[in-house]
Amino acid sequence: MADEGYECLKLENQLCFPLYVCAKEVVRRYRPLLDDLGLTYTQYIAMMALWEHRTLSVKEMGRLLYLDSGTLTPLLKKMEEMGLVTRSRDPSDERVLMVSLTDKGEAMRDRAADVPASVASCVSISSEDALALKRILDGLMATFRENERLL
Repeated sequence: MADEGYECLKLENQLCFPLYVCAKEVVRRYRPLLDDLGLTYTQYIAMMALWEHRTLSVKEMGRLLYLDSGTLTPLLKKMEEMGLVTRSRDPSDERVLMVSLTDKGEAMRDRAADVPASVASCVSISSEDALALKRILDGLMATFRENERLL
C-alpha cells in the first residue's frame, strides 16, 4: 500500500495538531472578552505578567512569555500608546529597557479579573484534568526552555 511507512504523517498520530487546535480554540474564546478590554491575547498575557511583577525588563518579559524582542517591541509600543505601560531605560544600565504599568494599566486588572473564569466556563474539562494538563504542559515548556539554553 502507498501509505505504508508514513504513519508518522497522519494527523491522528500527531501531538502538535491537537495542541494547535486546542490553543487556537481557547484563544478564540478569549477574543470577545479581550475585545471588551481593548486587548489582543498577546497584550493580555503581557498585562498578566505586569500585574504580577509590576515592572519587568523586556528581556525578562520575553523569557516569561516565550516571546522574542521582535514580537515584544511593537506590542509594548502599542500598549504604551494605549496608556497601559511606560517604557524607560534602567538608570543602572542604559542597555536595559524596563516596562512598567501605568495607573490605567493597573486599573484594568479589576476589569480583567473575571476573564479566566469566563473562559474556563467555555471549556469542558474537569478541574483534575485541567491541573494534570497544566502540569504536563509546564513540564513541556521547561524542556523547551532547557533545550533553548543548549542551542
